[in-house]
Amino acid sequence: MNTTDSHVQNTSHILSLLLTEGILTKEKADQVLRIKSKLPSGKTLCDILKDMKYITPQQLKDVLRANHLNLKIGEVLVEFGYLPAEKLDIALDIQQKSENKKLGQIIIEQNFLSETAFIDALSVQLGFTHINLSSENFDPDLIQSVPLKWCQANHFLPVYKKEGKTVVAFADPFDKKALDAAKKLLGDQFIIAISSPSQMEVYLERLVNNKNDLRPMIDENTAMGIVNVILGDAIDAGASDIHLEPLKNRIHVRFRIDGILIFQKEISAEATAMVTARIKVLARADIAEKRRHQDGRMTFEHKGNQYDLRVSFYAGIFGEKVVLRILNRMDQIIPIEEIGMQPKMLKRYIQDVLNIPSGVLVITGPTGSGKTTTLYSSIEHINNPEISIITAEDPVEYTLEGITQCSINPAINLTYNETLRHIVRQDPDVIVIGEIRDNFSADVAVHAALSGHKVLTSFHTEDSIGGLVRLMNMDVEAFLISSTVVCVLSQRLLRKVCVHCKEPTRPLPNELKLLGYIPKDIAKYKLMKGKGCPACNYTGYKGRTAIFEMLVLNEPVREAILNHSSSFEIRKVSLETTDLVTLMEDALLKVSAGVTTLEELFRCVPRLIPPRPITEIKRLLGA
Repeated sequence: MNTTDSHVQNTSHILSLLLTEGILTKEKADQVLRIKSKLPSGKTLCDILKDMKYITPQQLKDVLRANHLNLKIGEVLVEFGYLPAEKLDIALDIQQKSENKKLGQIIIEQNFLSETAFIDALSVQLGFTHINLSSENFDPDLIQSVPLKWCQANHFLPVYKKEGKTVVAFADPFDKKALDAAKKLLGDQFIIAISSPSQMEVYLERLVNNKNDLRPMIDENTAMGIVNVILGDAIDAGASDIHLEPLKNRIHVRFRIDGILIFQKEISAEATAMVTARIKVLARADIAEKRRHQDGRMTFEHKGNQYDLRVSFYAGIFGEKVVLRILNRMDQIIPIEEIGMQPKMLKRYIQDVLNIPSGVLVITGPTGSGKTTTLYSSIEHINNPEISIITAEDPVEYTLEGITQCSINPAINLTYNETLRHIVRQDPDVIVIGEIRDNFSADVAVHAALSGHKVLTSFHTEDSIGGLVRLMNMDVEAFLISSTVVCVLSQRLLRKVCVHCKEPTRPLPNELKLLGYIPKDIAKYKLMKGKGCPACNYTGYKGRTAIFEMLVLNEPVREAILNHSSSFEIRKVSLETTDLVTLMEDALLKVSAGVTTLEELFRCVPRLIPPRPITEIKRLLGA
């Protein structure tokens, strides 16, 4: 029987069970099957039942646990949304090449799923109650009455009483030795449950040492170790951000790698206070304050290198969420020729933007789009002994020789406003404003350019036209914008296809429809997609590439600004008169070259207007 036949049979078994239990009627079951047959293979039975509000995922899990069906663990993982089908295929492929490795071990080792989540899925497959020892309420009298060393030797733990029977968590509910040991202790009157083996080991060790302490034990030294391991692992993985997210009964640790958040591990919710306190000490934040949001900075040494981190504490309902941004201390700025611009765009950027004596350059994009890297590459390109460059940044992320850099520090009243008032008195030739945040900083930028300075700054907007429109909405006079702004450069970072596992692929019909293309428009280009391998952590992507949209203002665009035209009208004029290439078009060029994928394009790039043919884009960019 092939995989598809097996999946159809399992779907039928689950629906039959729901009919028997009276949860679904025959008409509803038939309707679910009809809908499933018309939807893509990625849509699971659980998804359909949930969308139609026939049953919740938790109710379905409870029904399956109570009525054990012969389902494979892979089917359970996919059907209940624990794991995408692609990740399961990768894990099965790894298992075929490995000796004596269980599927669950591979899934956990590859960080496809946490151990707790896998045990939860296993409990559905096997029909046992899942006991999460990091959040369960133990029965103190029961714990006091059992010989814990006996439990430790046999890897089980009585947890609480239910309907006159003792619920017992086992690391392996099929371990005959453990079951016999539990029977000797409790008789036949107990309910078998399943728990994480690693949790079981830690909790039994703790309870043997202190029978009265029914909560996870964590001291300052343990917290320090947890923090050091998390920071070290994040740096080794090349993460840009670390997220410590408190949930109701645990903390999720996720790393942002190549722009995507990837789950790493769980830590006990009881560890929250000490771990957060440890990070607050390092970041010089107020340990006693837990009701208000806070910011801080810290340094961390790892493998002989010093790293700067910006820390944010956010007061949530389950505790403080902590996000740490790892700031790159780069000894060498990326040369402007290597930031990823296409040939014609790069030539124009250097000649018509960087090499002119005055005016405002605005670099736009969301957080994490590479604005700072482009900004510093541009500064390094124009830096020479004959000009004075001065900056106002929050914080200084790269240190450059030969320029004066100021890191904003509100704690000592060194604010943006205070710094910008003094910056023009320093006789600069070039002013770098890390970010335009308000009307005051926007006004300083345009007036500095009006008096003959070159100003480089950044902005958070969707595209280049949005940068102009936002300036117009910040009470900056239209004539000042039209006469001072030289260029608005918008950018994004897209993940690159992994070179170790890339293989040819074809676009899906719905992808072509979103682009407004037909198959022959893209047939001659070799699109690539990563299959997934150890080098890319089975994501199919490794590293990132930048895409750009550069608007160099000309007279028609300046006139549109003076007339307070809409963003649609300004975009139309820009496309017709400035050779503007949109973010989507630049991304499409990199998709056609096999650098990135259409999936990544649709994830990251705004779809404001349909793209032109790829041949026309190549002509405009000189690719």
